Amino acid sequence: MNDRPANSVDPKLLEILVCPLTKGRLEYDAARQELISRSAKLAYPIRDGIPIMLPEEARRLD
Repeated sequence: MNDRPANSVDPKLLEILVCPLTKGRLEYDAARQELISRSAKLAYPIRDGIPIMLPEEARRLD
């Protein structure tokens, strides 16, 4: 059993995840439950605590 809130992501996982397109760092947006890739201008969704790292599932950033 873990001690994290139901809708959060494991911090250790966030440390090792990178953008699949640019291999760049990701920023965690807890409010929107997204991982932001500034270099690719994409926001990857997090569903049920699982990051969906597929570019076709990502939201474009303006």
